[in-house]
Amino acid sequence: MTVLRHVRYLKAVVEHGSFTRAAQALHVSQPALSQQIKELEERVGAQLLDRSGRRVRATDLGTIYLQHAGRALEELDQAIRAVRDVEDLSTGTLRLGVTPSVASYFIGPVLQRFRKRYPGIALTVRVSSQEVIEPALRDDALDLGIGFGDLPTEDIEATPLHEERPMLIVGKRHRDADKTVVTAKELAQMPLAILDTSFSTRRLADQYFSARNLRPTIVVEANSIEALMEIVRHNDLATILPANVVHPGLVAIKLQPALGTRRAALLRRRNAYCLAATRAFMTVAQGVAEEFLRK
Repeated sequence: MTVLRHVRYLKAVVEHGSFTRAAQALHVSQPALSQQIKELEERVGAQLLDRSGRRVRATDLGTIYLQHAGRALEELDQAIRAVRDVEDLSTGTLRLGVTPSVASYFIGPVLQRFRKRYPGIALTVRVSSQEVIEPALRDDALDLGIGFGDLPTEDIEATPLHEERPMLIVGKRHRDADKTVVTAKELAQMPLAILDTSFSTRRLADQYFSARNLRPTIVVEANSIEALMEIVRHNDLATILPANVVHPGLVAIKLQPALGTRRAALLRRRNAYCLAATRAFMTVAQGVAEEFLRK
């Protein structure tokens, strides 16, 4: 365990760029920290830190050492979490990453059911794009993600949930609220409040218009699904969002031809240890998704 302590200390010094700040973060004295690093360098037989500048940095050899030793630390931390995992689910933690569209309609019902069954599990929910969630899963910063399974990667395992189909969404007072179907050409002529290009729903919409040589009439762009729903609810504007997000005061209208669907999915790092809380959450999420499919 002495070697592991040395590695943790080395990592802290590099991250903080200072022996003083690292010692404070580790709750040890600076002389003790310096001695531990010196012992590590003697053990390795190489200088691992460059102390010549205002900020302490890893040498080339130190960087290589941390790359290999860091993986061992991650495995150790995962092992500790596994040992502490409580199979009866009376206590525990679960770190979730959820994409914005799924967060707007799916995470609420799932958490309601999960909390009712497992009130002792503490949850952390991070709403982010899938491009942020997947690296966090790889780095063991998240236990589970809810995003989309149509973006396969080697090290991320996707368990399908339900389909998301983007539709035209308008307020109940919108002039087209009584329509059941709107054509692509009609859609392009409507004033639209739409998500910005950081959202996959927007990218699907752009592909939809481009494939038909149509230019949409976009008058508002937003980076929030909730904001768009409020804008549409109170204005004579339309938007394109998954039909699942429709709240009271809004109407979903089918498009002809329809926009492509996306398969929502549970995301995990392939071959990662699966906490009891993670397994329980996956079961609850799959149950809620089945109810969505029956609607």
